[in-house]
Amino acid sequence: MGLLERCQELFNTSSLYEVLGINKEASEADIRKSYYKVSLRVHPDRAPEDPQATEKFQVLGKLYAVLSDKEQRAVYDEQGVVDEESDVLSQDRCWEEYWRLLFPKITVQDILEFEKKYKGSDEEREDVIRLYVQHEGDLDAITASALCSSQEDEPRLCAIIQAAIKSGDVEAFPAFTKENAAKKRARRKRADREREEAEEMKKEMGLGEEDESLVMMLKQKQQSRESNFNSFLSDLEAKYSKKSTKPQKGKKAKK
Repeated sequence: MGLLERCQELFNTSSLYEVLGINKEASEADIRKSYYKVSLRVHPDRAPEDPQATEKFQVLGKLYAVLSDKEQRAVYDEQGVVDEESDVLSQDRCWEEYWRLLFPKITVQDILEFEKKYKGSDEEREDVIRLYVQHEGDLDAITASALCSSQEDEPRLCAIIQAAIKSGDVEAFPAFTKENAAKKRARRKRADREREEAEEMKKEMGLGEEDESLVMMLKQKQQSRESNFNSFLSDLEAKYSKKSTKPQKGKKAKK
C-alpha cells in the first residue's frame, strides 16, 4: 500500500496537506510546525490506547520527508502522486530518530517561560479555535490537546470559544453548546485525581509552589510519569527549538 493510500486509511484523507491541517501554500516552517504537532498526538508513547499509533507515526514521518523535499513536493503538487521508489521513502529509516534530529529537547525552564508568554496570546487563541473546529466542540479532546493547559484553564478556553462563536468566526457545535452534565462531572473527577497525583509528583521532582501549574500539565498529559516525561516536554519543542540541520538524503532513486 502506497503512502497516499495509507494516509486515507489512517487519517481519512489522501491529501498530505490535509493530514497536517495546512493548505498547499504552506511555508516550509508551517509544514515543520504542523508535522510536529500532529506527530505528537499519535506518538506511540503519548497514545498508548491507539493500536495504530506506531503506524500513524511512521506514515507521518514519510509524509514530512516528502513535503520537506523540494523535488518530491513539486512532483506531488503538480501531479498528485508520490514517488514511492525515491530514497526519501525507500530507505530503511528509524522515524523516531529522524523525529528527534528535527526536534532537539528543551528544558523545564523553557516550558515555564513559554507558558507565561503563550497564555492569553493571539497564538493560543488561534490554537484553541483550531482544536475546537477539528474536534467539533468536544471539550474532552480540546482540553487534552491544548498546550499549557490543565483543568483550571477550562473556563478560559471556553471563554475563547464562546467569543469566537458569538462573533461568527466558528459555528456552534452541539457537542460544546449542549454538553451534558455527566461529561462535565467525569472531567472534573479526572482533574481531581490528577491534582492528587500531581502533588506527589511535585514532591518527587522537588518543585516549589510556583511550579504547580507545570506539574499539573505534566500529569494531565502523561500516561506514565517515567516513560512519558520527555514526551510531554516535547510539546513545546515546535515553538522553541531552533531549526536544526535536516538529516542527509541519499541520491534520488531512478524509476
